[in-house]
Amino acid sequence: MIRRNNLINEEHLMLLDIQKLEFAIYDLALFLDTHPNDPAALYRHKMLTEQLMQLKHVYEANFGIMSVMGHELGDTWRYIDSPWPWDK
Repeated sequence: MIRRNNLINEEHLMLLDIQKLEFAIYDLALFLDTHPNDPAALYRHKMLTEQLMQLKHVYEANFGIMSVMGHELGDTWRYIDSPWPWDK
C-alpha cells in the first residue's frame, strides 16, 4: 500500500511540474509575441520547452501516455487501459 501511495504521489508531483512548465512556456510565448527578438526570453523558452519534453517522456515511460498525441513505448496501445485524467 505504501509503494502504491508513493507512486501516486510521484505521478501527481510530475504532473504538477509539467503544469508549471507549460504555464511558464505559455507566459513566455505571450511575452515573445510583443518582444520577438529578446534573446533572454528566447533562450529561456528553448530551455523550458526542452525540460518539458524530457519530463513528459519520463512521465509517459513510467505512467503511460498523457494523450493520444503521446509516444507509446510498448507493443500495445496502453492509453485506453489507463485511468482517464478525471478518474485519477
